[in-house]
Amino acid sequence: MEVRNCKGCGRLFNYMQGPPLCPACISDLEDKFHKVKEYLRDNPKAPISVVAEENEVSIKQIRQWVREERLSFTEESQITMECENCGAKILTGRFCDKCKNGLIHDLSGAVKRPKATLVQEPKKGSEKDRMRYLEK
Repeated sequence: MEVRNCKGCGRLFNYMQGPPLCPACISDLEDKFHKVKEYLRDNPKAPISVVAEENEVSIKQIRQWVREERLSFTEESQITMECENCGAKILTGRFCDKCKNGLIHDLSGAVKRPKATLVQEPKKGSEKDRMRYLEK
């Protein structure tokens, strides 16, 4: 186990894995996430700057939740993200559907199962290939 300073509040805590935040800051961040989610449900047309300001969350954090597919914008929302591959407008995640399907196809093609090869029985060797024993 390793001891780190929390990126949110600066306190020391036992770091296991995940974001370098103490349990109190993680809990606070989860509360903010649920607050933002409810706000977007009630105000689907609100710009991202208003959502961030009203909920005391950074725009960067909102974008991270969208990239993680924890938040999704509606079709009527003014907020969109860009696909990291082609730049198309998307409502959640990192890639558009076309790029996701392309990545899945490329990855499934990269992992091909080897074809079964026929095992040939060894040929009967000649007299000189046999094992010899020394007599005592």
